[in-house]
Amino acid sequence: MTDHAIATEDEWLAARRLLLAEEKAFTRLRDQLSARRRAMPWLKIDKDYRFDGPEGRNLAFGSLFGGRRQLIVYHFMFGPDWEKPCKSCSFWADGYNGMTAHLAQRDTRLVAVSRAPLEKLEATARRMGWSFPWYSSGDGDFNYDFHVSFRPDQTVDGGAIRYNFAPTQTRMTDLPGISAFIKEPDGAIYRTYSAYARGLDMLNPAYQLLDITALGRQEDELPFPMAWVKLHDEYAA
Repeated sequence: MTDHAIATEDEWLAARRLLLAEEKAFTRLRDQLSARRRAMPWLKIDKDYRFDGPEGRNLAFGSLFGGRRQLIVYHFMFGPDWEKPCKSCSFWADGYNGMTAHLAQRDTRLVAVSRAPLEKLEATARRMGWSFPWYSSGDGDFNYDFHVSFRPDQTVDGGAIRYNFAPTQTRMTDLPGISAFIKEPDGAIYRTYSAYARGLDMLNPAYQLLDITALGRQEDELPFPMAWVKLHDEYAA
């Protein structure tokens, strides 16, 4: 037996209309926030970042745009010595395959970037059934400059790092994030936005669906959020 409130149809409709008013107000606030996000100043990318990916080795950063004007990079946690990718990043990545064609119609490309070598990325993509472009930044500065990877003296020794735009400490070598870029006709590339930590919530379709259910994410009693998450082919085991 449930101990949740049970309503008549009229009571349920009244409660739903009250909540709808709050949802509409939230939507309007979200539209305003999105406008402010688009109005942020741009930061020019001057460093010559290099990547290995589907098109070849030692690719310039501009190649990741794939001929599009805008680029979205998911900073995917997968260290060079890891046997498997981050299960939480994989939870996000499971929603990316179907997006790429739609984003292309808005002159935008979505890719993932990790430090693991290309061979590991390609093998993992085959295993997981992923088709979105996935690039290796290797030992380059890209992940470090975007504060999603950290050198040993910052983690093993507990040194201070910057993550989510604030000083923090971690023993993790890699953390998640997402960044957006735009390329101008003269070839100049600018960083327009980045988000980390809970800022990634809105980009996870499974979480957005769970958030409209009666039980929600069902994580309150877990030792940490996403303790339940596995690579999608490991649930059956």
